[in-house]
Amino acid sequence: MNPWVLRYEGFDPASEGRREALCTLGNGRFATRGATPEAGPERAPGTYLAGCYDRLESEVAGRTVSNEDMVNLPDWLPLTFATPGSAWFRPGGARLPEYRQDLDLRHGLLLRELRWQDGAGRVTLVRQRRLVSMADPFLAAMETTFVAENWSGPLRVRAGIDGDVANRGVARYRSLRGDHLTDQAAGAGDGLTWLTATTRTSRVAVALASRIDAPTGPGEATAGAAEVHTDHVLDLVQGEPVTLTKVVALVSSRDAGVDDPRAAALRRAARAPGFGVLMREHVEAWQRLWLRARLDVDGPQVSQIVHLHVFHVLQTLSPHTAALDVGVPARGLHGEAYRGHVFWDELFVLPWMNLRFPEVSLGLLRYRWRRLPQARKAAREAGREGAMFPWQSGSDGREETQTLHLNPESGRWLPDNSHLQRHVGLAVAYNVWHHHLATGSMPPWAAELLLDIARFFASLCVRVGDRYEIHGVMGPDEYHDAYPGASSPGLDNNAYTNVMTAWLLLRARETARLAPALAPPAEELARWDDIARRMRVDFHDGVISQFTGYAALLELDWSRYSRVRRLDRALEADGDDVNRYKASKQADTLMLFYLLTADELLEILRGLGYPADHGLIMRTIAYYLERTSHGSTLSAVVHAWVLARYDRSSSWLFFTEALLSDIEDVQGGTTAEGIHLGAMGGTLDLLQRCYLGLEVGRGELRLDPLLPDQLGLLSMSIRYRGSQIFIDADHRRARVNGVESRVFTEEKPIMTRTSDLGRRLVHHRERLGLSREQVAERAEMSAGYLGYLEESAEPPSSGVLYRLAEALQTTVDDLLGSDVDRPPGRGPAMAHPTLEVLQEEECLRLISPGGVGRVAFSGSHGPTVLPVNYKVREGAIVFRTAPHGPMDEDLRTGLEGVEIKVGFEVDRIDEARHEGWSVLVQGAAHHVPPEEAGDLAEAGISPWAGGARLLYIRILPTQITGRRIHGL
Repeated sequence: MNPWVLRYEGFDPASEGRREALCTLGNGRFATRGATPEAGPERAPGTYLAGCYDRLESEVAGRTVSNEDMVNLPDWLPLTFATPGSAWFRPGGARLPEYRQDLDLRHGLLLRELRWQDGAGRVTLVRQRRLVSMADPFLAAMETTFVAENWSGPLRVRAGIDGDVANRGVARYRSLRGDHLTDQAAGAGDGLTWLTATTRTSRVAVALASRIDAPTGPGEATAGAAEVHTDHVLDLVQGEPVTLTKVVALVSSRDAGVDDPRAAALRRAARAPGFGVLMREHVEAWQRLWLRARLDVDGPQVSQIVHLHVFHVLQTLSPHTAALDVGVPARGLHGEAYRGHVFWDELFVLPWMNLRFPEVSLGLLRYRWRRLPQARKAAREAGREGAMFPWQSGSDGREETQTLHLNPESGRWLPDNSHLQRHVGLAVAYNVWHHHLATGSMPPWAAELLLDIARFFASLCVRVGDRYEIHGVMGPDEYHDAYPGASSPGLDNNAYTNVMTAWLLLRARETARLAPALAPPAEELARWDDIARRMRVDFHDGVISQFTGYAALLELDWSRYSRVRRLDRALEADGDDVNRYKASKQADTLMLFYLLTADELLEILRGLGYPADHGLIMRTIAYYLERTSHGSTLSAVVHAWVLARYDRSSSWLFFTEALLSDIEDVQGGTTAEGIHLGAMGGTLDLLQRCYLGLEVGRGELRLDPLLPDQLGLLSMSIRYRGSQIFIDADHRRARVNGVESRVFTEEKPIMTRTSDLGRRLVHHRERLGLSREQVAERAEMSAGYLGYLEESAEPPSSGVLYRLAEALQTTVDDLLGSDVDRPPGRGPAMAHPTLEVLQEEECLRLISPGGVGRVAFSGSHGPTVLPVNYKVREGAIVFRTAPHGPMDEDLRTGLEGVEIKVGFEVDRIDEARHEGWSVLVQGAAHHVPPEEAGDLAEAGISPWAGGARLLYIRILPTQITGRRIHGL
């Protein structure tokens, strides 16, 4: 098993939905499900733009229901083909001697290879590579290569964009309207096709433009009302590959700086490079992400799924997301379940993001802050103060929770009271505080957000005797929404809500000190302090009660429902009510042990005046574990966490279930509707904060690892308050930056970032013939940290540098590259070097930054090669030289209009990686007239030899060629 590749063999229509979700490609701005490009009934294509919602009204059970959905946008994938006399290829029902689909997690590529035998016995090999660019978040591309294995002749290919799409990806929603797109229009011109559409009520304009790069040209275009396609005929010769590439740009009116989405999409599609350059830049962008998101575990299966979870988190929430006005959709950008709404899943995702991509976390918190006015309005309308955030949020921050819910087991539409889950605000505040702990930053707007949430929860509290209580809410359990037989919904004193309110008010006091300009009045702070000391928490049978009255509920006959995950649906279908029983869908009270350390929780309970010790925690965990059906993927994450230090074998079982929840679809069909982003982020956070015991404090990190027996070594890189840290641990020791330690305090590196350090480390290690482990032992650090330094551009501390220099028998100056430049090309070639021919556009891209190149020409004393400091201006090479020098005299013919032909060469050699490239420009050299030299002065061209050198030379290329050498 390859830990970096998720492979599917054969075409299975029954599992296509799950494959499509798990093979989604995205870049944090938009994502496209891994549907086949060809048509078929098993296909559920989806392209979703982050934050693009639309609202429609539907008639349900005699009522008008309004629902806002994340919109399924026009499908850019369609591409099919046909051999002579055959119908268009469809994988369903086709004869496929071979069919394989690979999701390349390291490089962000979806690969497909199939062999199709048509009715005449002709076998055609088809290879496809697909990407949604992480380098340019507006672009996607698909490359298709055809090989006729036992025949020759014409192959018809049709590629298009389909705007006749709707939200149909969730079966139980299909009785509701999903036709969110209107005003579709399509057209073609200048080798491009385009399609535009507008969402019905939110009026978001979306445009897709496509360019087909084929040997036969752009093809014949046909545009309909909601579809456009091009037809191509490829002449296949047996055994010879022919490639066709589709490049697509997606632009919307939500994008900054866009006036006309169609014009912008056409420009981007026209200017986009070819597939090779697109893929290289995309792969490089993913390499940079993986350096920051590194999380290594033992075992290929666990490692593969961990990589898969990181991959899908970053496809939904990438650095491109940071500048967008979007939240954390519970199902990612991978499907239409939960309508693309934002719940509380950020609670499970942001702690992992904080320590790797804090700028993304900050952007996601801004989504909540931008909706603060709507949350304040909701609080006022509920008769409360501060800000009341909705359980389900979408475009503008109003409550999007549906009022009716379909029970698929009974077929009945039932009232949905889940909007009473006020604890979503506690999740927002928790994330604000933990972003502060991880970064040391508390922007005024973030302080405002936390303080207004605290104000709301304080206003929920009512004084009853000598205690404060919170009435009429739902907890995270989601089964219990009312007391048995009650005429109105809501529960009193949910333990999770009450204890976390006390926690929040304590943090609000600290936040007021961090942002004194926003500090509440003294009397309000005094009330918050009083609540934090007098909040009510109920107990029964020596455990924390989930809510007031929980002890009076009935015990469920679990033997009858032992394999039922959604008890609420099963009991309602039987004419019963889950509210009557001590049964939970997922962790509720146990969420306290997930969010708070044991010491934090016990300190809060004791501060409230309740006797509490570690025995209370263990009893409470055991009690609720026996009464939980695990009807949510988040339940396995939380239970793995809370059992980690009390029952390690059970913790591992729950962790394994959480890992497999989507890849094996443990919920029975829900993965096809979109991956479970909270569970994926939760497994990653569980590895770092739970199994490593990583506690993020004020100016200090602490480690207390207790790895499951099934994990041998766990290593990762994190960013804490501006410092990049590498942590690795096994069953014997924990190391920070390679050195055995369980505490990290802020420290400053002695050097700026450099990409050369890692290469120099490898160079000296190979010079001495030492393995990574041998050097690590000499330098008294872990081999994992040394590998991290060799692969990343992060600066180590001074102590690390001195130990490495000694171990490698060199100097710190040499490792930093501050002594001398060595002549390039001294090292041996790799065993199997390969040469890549570079296209002209790639050559221009490589030399466009300017720098030092060499001009070669036939001079008066023979062949002459001289270095120049050049820049690229309007497609020409420009440099400065001195009048009457060789480049002045020898480049003059004395005949008007006749110029000297020259060669201009630029190369770069990467000694450590045994790689490099060379570009050769050939063309005529022109002396720039004095009247034009003034315009070039603004270019800031410095002569190689210094001095005035006011003569400008311009080389106009007639031919540009290049090569790149790869060391394998």
